[in-house]
Amino acid sequence: MVRIDPIIVRVRRLRPRRLVPVAVARRTRRYWAAARRQWRRSLQVRVVGITLLLSATLVLAFGYTVASLISQGVLQSKINTSKEQIANGADYATHELEGFTQADDPGLPTKLRTVAGSLASSMDVAGAEVILLRRSSDLAASWPERDAHAVMTTRAMEPMRSQVVGSRPGTYQQIATLDVGMGQQKYLVLGTRVATAGDPVELYYLLPLKAEDDLVRFVALVVNVTGVALVALLALIAAMMTRLVVKPVRVAARTAQRLSAGLLDQRMQVRGEDDLARLAAAFNQMAANLQRQIVRLEEMSRLQRRFTSDVSHELRTPLTTVRMAADLLFASREDFDPAAARSAELLQAELDRFEGLLADLLEISRFDAGFAALDAEPTDLVPVVRRVGDRLESLAERCGVELKIETPDTEVIAEVDPRRVERILRNLVGNAVEHGEGKPVIVRLAADGSAVAVTVRDHGVGLKTGEEKLVFNRFWRADPSRARQTGGTGLGLSISLEDARLHGGWLEAWGAPGKGAQFRLTLPARNGDRLVSSPLRLVPDDARADEAALIGETP
Repeated sequence: MVRIDPIIVRVRRLRPRRLVPVAVARRTRRYWAAARRQWRRSLQVRVVGITLLLSATLVLAFGYTVASLISQGVLQSKINTSKEQIANGADYATHELEGFTQADDPGLPTKLRTVAGSLASSMDVAGAEVILLRRSSDLAASWPERDAHAVMTTRAMEPMRSQVVGSRPGTYQQIATLDVGMGQQKYLVLGTRVATAGDPVELYYLLPLKAEDDLVRFVALVVNVTGVALVALLALIAAMMTRLVVKPVRVAARTAQRLSAGLLDQRMQVRGEDDLARLAAAFNQMAANLQRQIVRLEEMSRLQRRFTSDVSHELRTPLTTVRMAADLLFASREDFDPAAARSAELLQAELDRFEGLLADLLEISRFDAGFAALDAEPTDLVPVVRRVGDRLESLAERCGVELKIETPDTEVIAEVDPRRVERILRNLVGNAVEHGEGKPVIVRLAADGSAVAVTVRDHGVGLKTGEEKLVFNRFWRADPSRARQTGGTGLGLSISLEDARLHGGWLEAWGAPGKGAQFRLTLPARNGDRLVSSPLRLVPDDARADEAALIGETP
């Protein structure tokens, strides 16, 4: 018997190291998008933001200028005072050292310390340093007593010492950061030569700038605090003043939205006699005029719809009687003379047209009244399209037009009202055959996961620019004088457009003079879905190729 020990696998849980930065970045993008949206939508935010930006820029420039002027003024005043002191000190040192003519005089170091101490005691600046230096003998003295030679041989002091011992006598100044025993501090260093009987002596004053720096920092703090307070005050004033202007505009916008939603009794409140009050009064007057016009138009439209509906219904009864007599005459036309037989045939044809016009008028009146209902059910559109082609085949033969039907080999199922879809296709194909100029008419059916589409393409006279919208107007015809084979009512495309909208679909037209026209019907595959695209293009491929060839591009 073989013993098998269990194998224990330990799975270490990995920590999402980058989770926090990703969350921060996502939150930052969300806040940035919200800020941009608020910037675009709010006039008050833009005015306050621009005011803040401009005022902050001006205050920053003003504060920088004031701080610079104060700093330069304080420093220049100290330089001028110090130059007078070092000039007096140089005269005093010349007088005290005039008896020393040898560099190795044993009393010279003591005298240098004494002179340095006297000069330092005559100054009223706390922490000031006085240094006397003879370069030729490397002899230096300072007050307070420090290693003056080590201080003056630092790299920061080399440029100034070169100027002091140079060919041009004078007083020179420099701002340097030195360590003279109390840590690194900023000093104003002034240097000049002291004329003596022996080698010239260099005199240096080291004046600390701590008090001046503190004063400049205090001034900068005051300027900054005042600037921030001023910017905040300007932003508050801008917000208050902008609110006085923006609030009536927002009220006007809300009132306009309510008016567009159908609440015609909405008005703005008029206060005072200023420009905003006149704007509110003018807006109210415009709203009142619009209300009167809309009410008047609605009443006229209601009367028109009622008249159309009443007349259509009232004509049904006499039309039925006339139809019975016309059918009797049409059936007996072989017993009449040729003129009477032709009259019976014309009477029959015109009655058919009249009945079609009444049916279309009744359908339009139902759409206008909002009584049209959609009886949607899953329907295979392939037999619907082929049935329309079969019914219009005789019309195509009379017009000398070849009617081509292109449908998929599989079923195309969509939740539609088959009666209304068939009526749309019948109108589209009938118009294409009439205007086909004897050239082929192609009907295509296609579908994808969310929509179905049918295109009807003819190669006749086409449409001019802008007529692709007018073709759906009631009783509109591109050429009223054109001879027609079927004598339509002029309401077919209008009814087709309403049927497409009832399905939540699109009915669109494209056309070009001499290149024919194409109509595209797009319906959602499931009733109630929203269309975002169509399986078929509105502009035919041959027309796209012609346009690309004109501009020298590949279609």
